[in-house]
Amino acid sequence: MGVSQIRKRIIVIVGARPNFMKVAPVIEAMKRLAPDEFDVLLVHTGQHYDANMSDVFFRDLEMPQPDVFLGAGSGTHAEQTARVMIAMEALLAKEPSDLILVPGDVNSTLATTIVAAKAGRTIGHIESGLRSFDRSMPEEINRIVTDEFSRYCFVTEPSGLENLSQEGIATDRVFYVGNTMIDSLFMYVDRARARFPGLAEQLGIEADSYALVTLHRPSNVDDPASLTTFVELFEAMRSFATRIVFPIHPRTRKMLAEYGLMSRIQTNGQLVLIDPVGYLDFVALQAHARLVLTDSGGVQEETTALGVPCITLRPNTERPVTIEVGTNELVGLDPAQIMSYVEKAFAGKWKKASVPDLWDGHASERIVSVLRETL
Repeated sequence: MGVSQIRKRIIVIVGARPNFMKVAPVIEAMKRLAPDEFDVLLVHTGQHYDANMSDVFFRDLEMPQPDVFLGAGSGTHAEQTARVMIAMEALLAKEPSDLILVPGDVNSTLATTIVAAKAGRTIGHIESGLRSFDRSMPEEINRIVTDEFSRYCFVTEPSGLENLSQEGIATDRVFYVGNTMIDSLFMYVDRARARFPGLAEQLGIEADSYALVTLHRPSNVDDPASLTTFVELFEAMRSFATRIVFPIHPRTRKMLAEYGLMSRIQTNGQLVLIDPVGYLDFVALQAHARLVLTDSGGVQEETTALGVPCITLRPNTERPVTIEVGTNELVGLDPAQIMSYVEKAFAGKWKKASVPDLWDGHASERIVSVLRETL
């Protein structure tokens, strides 16, 4: 059998829900463009695992069910990373690979990278080169280590090229391909929009008149002063937004209760508090919002691709292209500053923006092309 006919074994790792959107289009592109060239083993570490939420994301993204589930679960960063490393070492002892593909910056990404590097495996990193330059963020450590040991650094935006160059990563390891998360978005946005009328009726909202909020980072929700500031912000926003839709992260719900703030949330008549939703429903809510306020990285990218104004409730971002050319504004945590941007959004005075280079829905195809040529 000729070398060109040997199927390449690709182990794809997911650990948390944002990973699903990053790998789903890559798996689809491998099967569509090179069905006889790749043998994909999908491994779910179980870092974030809720049966209902995981199932709906897999269904929404038409992903195959994982071939392997490691069941790492939650815990401290050390506990979680250690459990994934132990399980991954056992897996790699029996599973050969031509490439181990890891997305993003979660603990599963770091853990898999360390084990794979020590086992002498080839690693590819989807979403390489992003830097917040804030090493107090666990994700920043995960990104730096993963890029250091990756043979394939798949970059989403120009800042990634510059960051990897400054860190001494050889250019033959770096591939500017675009954003696979946006591949998923463009693939499913029409289907998501079709769900909006039902969501609007259920939540009592109207397109282009509500704000959407996501809030989950420990630096924001674990500090009572910060969390109180956000509760006050939601109260102040009532003069602009007819509704504020808040899919509440379990961590945020827990801290609101712990700090005695839940009653204020529940008595805010314009705040629509809902459980986390699936991928299609969340895209629908983003696409029809007048404004999104978030501390999430991926939401900054999705709102830019959708052309929806976004306020990032953090002092830094690892996705500067969303500010430089996109709809995102890095506002921080000052209530007066946040409210000035809320007012701009609802007055229709947001900055002009565009979709970044190579965020065209074909990043996954470029990744597959690179792998077909070089593996």
